[in-house]
Amino acid sequence: MKLAILGGGGFRTPFVWQALIRDMGTPRVDHVTLYDISESRLGIIENILKELSQGFDDVPTLTVTTNLKEALEGADFIFAAIREGGLEGRCCDEHVALDHNVLGQETTGPGGIAYAIRTVPIMLHIAQLVKEVAPQAFFINFTNPAGIITEAMQSVLGDRVVGICDTPSELGRRVAGILGVDHASIQMDYVGLNHLGWMRRVVSNGKDVLPELLAQDTLLDKMEESKIFGKDWIRELGAVPNEYLYYYYDNKDAVRRIIESPQTRGDYLLKTQTAFYRHAGTDLPNATQIWWNTVDARNASYMAEALGGVQGAPTTQRDNDIDPSQLGYAGVALAVMAAISRNERQTMILNVRNSGTVHAMPDDAVVEVPTLVDGNGVHPLSLYAQPDLHQLGLMQQVKSVERHAILAATEHSTHEALLAFGLHPLVDSISIAHDLLEGYTQAIPGVARALSKEH
Repeated sequence: MKLAILGGGGFRTPFVWQALIRDMGTPRVDHVTLYDISESRLGIIENILKELSQGFDDVPTLTVTTNLKEALEGADFIFAAIREGGLEGRCCDEHVALDHNVLGQETTGPGGIAYAIRTVPIMLHIAQLVKEVAPQAFFINFTNPAGIITEAMQSVLGDRVVGICDTPSELGRRVAGILGVDHASIQMDYVGLNHLGWMRRVVSNGKDVLPELLAQDTLLDKMEESKIFGKDWIRELGAVPNEYLYYYYDNKDAVRRIIESPQTRGDYLLKTQTAFYRHAGTDLPNATQIWWNTVDARNASYMAEALGGVQGAPTTQRDNDIDPSQLGYAGVALAVMAAISRNERQTMILNVRNSGTVHAMPDDAVVEVPTLVDGNGVHPLSLYAQPDLHQLGLMQQVKSVERHAILAATEHSTHEALLAFGLHPLVDSISIAHDLLEGYTQAIPGVARALSKEH
């Protein structure tokens, strides 16, 4: 099978490669093509992948290209992790909002809207090319904002596009570890949108064990979510919120902490990843070790502002004893691919077409819910219970914003963009919405192009 990785010169590609070279199932990927617009980054990542392959037999054939059509032709699966505008764009996503005392974050709030507006046209172009040269391929989308991009691409490729996020699956793994049960044996009842969801039940051996977790301080103390939200708030909700809900539940504190921090997450990643590619490019024999060192630093400061720290200063240590190839996007993506190609049925939390799963949401809206994946594709499962009014209200409001963002990009409409900014619950001001639209249009060429009638 051929796998095409779009954004293959990106920082996370080695994790996907590690998952692939450890996979001994049949059929398996025997040809990987990395596509990127940066030839220099492709060369660095190619060098790292070859070094990571040492000691493994029968590794996939690896090719690299800056030709998109060549990368896609004949692909059975396509992974996409593209950052339109680069990390410089991400920094603008954050700072334009922060300049107006509004949340500056990559996927949540106005920064996510700006990111979506400039990215949707690129991804729709890719979808059209996939339809032309690889119509049977399954498209596994990592590109953020994952829910919005997946929904836009489904207008071209239908249910052959699935969006993945590692946050819900890692939440399930951590909860299972705390409770001392096998993470592969539990079933989670989870509902929401990408970066906006709630884990409401954890079933092990036919019993919901989440109440046991919520009842014991010693267990809750082991969860990052307790540090982010506080044990009492999690108990009040009766569910474990996705960590990104911190930006909704503690919005004022989040904005204040980010503003007070010496650098945003985007600033930190721009500095460290630029240094990585510069250093690795001039010291290829040690590029893999340089990559690992950068990974460790990156992971240690994830969600730093939510945990009372600052970007660049370690705040929490994630579990480093688990094979990294089985965690994060790589593990989820490989599981989806294996389930489809080998009919190895698995249930995962994915971004898929609603199709009646959440009754009060449009059927063609992308939601993040437990999904059965097998040889026939992806199938969202029935929920244990429909979302409560609080959950549903927030989902509907944010979904409305997401759809305005898609229309802004596809219709080149400043009207739709203004509605997206103005209706977002984290903006909460019409005048600021106008300022955000003007600010992003001036600061990010990709946003200006997407909204231009001359596009």
